[in-house]
Amino acid sequence: MTFEFYRFRFQFRSAGTLYFPPHKSGNIVRGAFGTIFRKLVCMSDCVDAKGCDVRATCPYACVFEPKAARGEGPSGLADWPRSFVFRAAHLDGHTIRDGEHFHFDVHIFDVHDPSLRYFVLAFAQLARGGMGPGRGLAELVAVDQLDLGGATVEQVFDGERFQMGEIAAPIRVDLSEAPSRVNRARVRFVTPTELKSEHKVADRPEFGVLFGRLRDRVSTLRTLYGPGPLDIDFRAMGERAAAVRMTECELKRTDADRLSSRSGQRHPLGGFVGEVEYQGELGEFVVYLRLGKWVGVGRQTVWGKGEMEVTELA
Repeated sequence: MTFEFYRFRFQFRSAGTLYFPPHKSGNIVRGAFGTIFRKLVCMSDCVDAKGCDVRATCPYACVFEPKAARGEGPSGLADWPRSFVFRAAHLDGHTIRDGEHFHFDVHIFDVHDPSLRYFVLAFAQLARGGMGPGRGLAELVAVDQLDLGGATVEQVFDGERFQMGEIAAPIRVDLSEAPSRVNRARVRFVTPTELKSEHKVADRPEFGVLFGRLRDRVSTLRTLYGPGPLDIDFRAMGERAAAVRMTECELKRTDADRLSSRSGQRHPLGGFVGEVEYQGELGEFVVYLRLGKWVGVGRQTVWGKGEMEVTELA
């Protein structure tokens, strides 16, 4: 039983000054990408992907509104998770000067059709049109496929030409490896995180809630974009996870919001960041905690929220 995904790094050279406000870089990237993507592939008279006559084959609908494109999802799932997340938090609060290089990563979970060409075309056009509050100009100079450790596997775009024939196999994470004995672990929530429990946002990431949201997200992504749902005993693992105790909690709340260009409404982007330590029989859960770095956990993961890192403690 495995989980597979692609990891790509989009590299740019600025042609002016760009600024990424704190906690908003992922939203800036995602929002601008969606706008450009729609203009590239949608017909001018298309108002809504849900009512589009060609939604089943429309690249925008398949990537940005996948339920509208592909029909009903798993039972009880109101909205399909999108098949990608952005990793741009390192740009938060930074100003990029003229001529400087910068990058962000995209993790794509649809291993059957990653739609990479559309990502490249959209970001190339976005860079030329400007991004960030001041619409700073930039140039897309390369797109590299990365391995789990961050090393370049292949270059799929050199700034001028696609090299799509060179795309390598996706990263494969083994979920069925025999668990090692782990009794303590520290989880760092790198970007703002919100976990829902019993239809409301949880105040603290109790381990049972954290694992439950991770498990469900991984299984859903596998169901929609990979080989199928996790072949595990969901209830039994959930009960064992609930027995793990939180022993330290050093979190702080971040507040930010975004303005929707389509609805004109403001939506919160905040959540908690910081570190939490857990104690108990953690071995079987570590592989899922590690996946949280790549898939995210909780609400609004597509913007880069819910990124986490785990450290096993002696």
